[in-house]
Amino acid sequence: MPGTIIVGLDGSLESRAAAEWAGREAQLRGAGVRLVHVWLPVPKTMAQAPLLGAETHQHWTERVPREAAEELRRRHPGVEVTFEQRTGAVAEALLDASRDAELLVLGSRALSGFSGFLVGSAGQSVVARAEVPVILIRAGERAADEHVEDSGGAPSADTAFRPVVLGLDSDSPDDTVVAFAFEEARLRGAALTVVQGWSLPPYYVYSLSAGVDPREDITRERAAELTETLLPWRQKYPDVEVVETSRLGSPANHLVDASRDASLVVVGRRVRRSPFGIHIGSVAHAVLHHAAAPVAVVAHD
Repeated sequence: MPGTIIVGLDGSLESRAAAEWAGREAQLRGAGVRLVHVWLPVPKTMAQAPLLGAETHQHWTERVPREAAEELRRRHPGVEVTFEQRTGAVAEALLDASRDAELLVLGSRALSGFSGFLVGSAGQSVVARAEVPVILIRAGERAADEHVEDSGGAPSADTAFRPVVLGLDSDSPDDTVVAFAFEEARLRGAALTVVQGWSLPPYYVYSLSAGVDPREDITRERAAELTETLLPWRQKYPDVEVVETSRLGSPANHLVDASRDASLVVVGRRVRRSPFGIHIGSVAHAVLHHAAAPVAVVAHD
């Protein structure tokens, strides 16, 4: 439903962190949170077992979302929190539940150390097919992680938000992705860092052979293109501070570097109509696997 943030909940620490992030985001947006718990019915062979039967299974599956909703209401009293249970395939259930929502938030295990996401097959399917922005949150993500440290260098949720980071290709910018990033920065009162990575054109080799190094000219051209692309957005969001970064090299690597000081990283995913395979895109895929902050994957045509 409009004005609702959907959270995929399975009782894990990752999904509870996702619910907590959704509660904070709902406060910023004035939205509600709906926890969606998907479970599979007990097979007939297990239904006869007194400790593993259908009634026991149903009790625990009902308890997980109910207790999570109660905890979220306690921590965010101004947010309307509801929950529902669905049966069937997890990805299909979450995609259906989020069809008219504002956001879909999923928990993900950390891939390694302090960065990266380990996204299971169901999660990848949701990210690749969702019509709404999908946010990936790791277990252990705290409100303080989204904010700059206090004057004593300690984590704090009372300081200013860290920047929102947007990955953008000025050759093919998409309004849906750009608008989402600007709006997230506006809601947080945060700066927006726009990151563009690019490769040298084929003619670069021929220029070198002629004794000319055009890198400085190319760098200026790419930076100017990014500035021109963002100009109407700066005018639309005059209160959002915009920091432009246009550098030679992999866009994914630059985004991962920027994520270390970000409250949220925003990347686009081109919608693919093919029914075969899971298509997220190389940049989004790399960022999901290495980013040090929550990642928003926004679908666009």
